[in-house]
Amino acid sequence: MTKNIYFASDFHLGSPDFLESRKREDRIVRWLTSIESNCSELFLMGDVFDFWFEYKTVVPKGFIRLQGKLAAMADAGIKIYFFKGNHDMWVNDYFTKEIGVEIVSDELVIERAGKRFFLHHGDGLGPGDQKYKLLRKIFRNPVCQWLFSLIPPRIGLGIANGWSGHSRAASNKEEVFLGEENEWLAIYAREQLLKQHYDYFVFGHRHLPLEINLTADSKYVNIGEWINFNSYAVFDGNELSLKYFEKVN
Repeated sequence: MTKNIYFASDFHLGSPDFLESRKREDRIVRWLTSIESNCSELFLMGDVFDFWFEYKTVVPKGFIRLQGKLAAMADAGIKIYFFKGNHDMWVNDYFTKEIGVEIVSDELVIERAGKRFFLHHGDGLGPGDQKYKLLRKIFRNPVCQWLFSLIPPRIGLGIANGWSGHSRAASNKEEVFLGEENEWLAIYAREQLLKQHYDYFVFGHRHLPLEINLTADSKYVNIGEWINFNSYAVFDGNELSLKYFEKVN
């Protein structure tokens, strides 16, 4: 393998306001430009947008710089995967048709350079959070999505953007490490190891960059977010490493 594979998530574009989101979008585009020449695959692992809902002929306006950059990368032959997160789970086929990205609804298992990866945004996994797990089933239900699509976009998008305004990204709540025994995604990863070996578990959602050795030959990596950390992971064909781009002032 001659080029790297990159993983990033939780850009939360649109939050907390236009100006802050725009600065973050510019920073993300600078990062994508910096890795473009050495990137074979790019995994965007959920919550790229703080809210996204696709009507049949309407999508949320904005974020054109990111979309243009991704289109250019895809046109250059870079394979791009877009995972549905808990904020942008209503992504449908717009990005596939317009940019050529592959949409991933849940987990994706891949093997690269002899290493086996378990990839997921991270929402709804592990113990606890039963309220969200129920909401996730409702929000992902095709009938519920169809009913929401009947609301005129001006009203529907207004309601949804108001809802997302109460998110962790909007409040910028500081996340703290809970300890290996209490990190729910690490717990979930260890449970999966009992069924199947994976060299790497890569998640977003947690909003905290983490690297935890689960066993001597298996690691959990959380790729953090781009409001406070600008963190991402890169696989160079030998190992997966957590990296950071431009410090946030």
